[in-house]
Amino acid sequence: MKSIDLLAFGEPLMEFAEVQREDERLYLPGFGGDVSNAAVAAARQGAKTAIFTALGRDFFGQDFLDLWHREGIDCSTVISRKDGRTGAYFISYGADGHVFSYARAGSAASLITVDELPLIQIASARILHASGITQAISESCTDAVFAAINHAKANGTVVSYDTNLRLKLWPLERARAIIHGASAMSDILLPGLDDARQLTGLESPEEICAFYLNLGCGVVALTMGKNGTMVATKEQLEVVAAKPVEAVDATGAGDTFDGAFLAEWLLHRDPFRAAAYANAAAALSTLGRGAVAPMPHRAEVERFLQGS
Repeated sequence: MKSIDLLAFGEPLMEFAEVQREDERLYLPGFGGDVSNAAVAAARQGAKTAIFTALGRDFFGQDFLDLWHREGIDCSTVISRKDGRTGAYFISYGADGHVFSYARAGSAASLITVDELPLIQIASARILHASGITQAISESCTDAVFAAINHAKANGTVVSYDTNLRLKLWPLERARAIIHGASAMSDILLPGLDDARQLTGLESPEEICAFYLNLGCGVVALTMGKNGTMVATKEQLEVVAAKPVEAVDATGAGDTFDGAFLAEWLLHRDPFRAAAYANAAAALSTLGRGAVAPMPHRAEVERFLQGS
């Protein structure tokens, strides 16, 4: 019996977004971390969501626990490390868009080992969601994600994976090997076009989707920004149009897509319909600053899709 719709495994990061006020540069606190963002997005679409990670026993860690409780996200297996710390990042805005600075080395989440995995919770989930970032933050997390995926597959849990390439965390060749390995084990793959081009060495979206399908993925949803999402299965390939908006900040838009896609896919198992819904949710998430605050709830997405 599957009691959880989505279990997200990864590293939460406290967010500090720049706000210019006269001659001052201020940073407003918020929440980030790709799989935590995806979990919040899924919960706001009505999915029964849980998260597995580790936090420092600090103010930032408590802020995340409070956030997940407010969002109705099960955090019963989250590890609290007495001597650990919760990672953070800073968003600054310049002529070329937003710039990220990280303070995450040695975070509590990066110390997760295979032995700490919540095996019962993984088996109880309909979907396990992880990402390339989770595997990039440490070798122990690399191994833990692979072990979690193997346990999920052995227990009938669907595996979702976002390639989320961050070359500041590891070299491209290692990233390719590990991300390709995890992608090959995934049922649903959620890559972004720019990352996929670097990882595969291919240029066209069609070639990239074919590459991932040939690895063994059942569904590939390749996000292409304003050009929409290319969704591919063994039987069908289609570009699902984006929903145009006047974007303010795209931070967290990809994570919003992931959470909304998975929540919607669970309702009808139609990846093309799920992509149309997720494109709308991601578009709405760009209308405010920060990753979590502007993420829409289901009612907002449905109104947007209906044009009201």
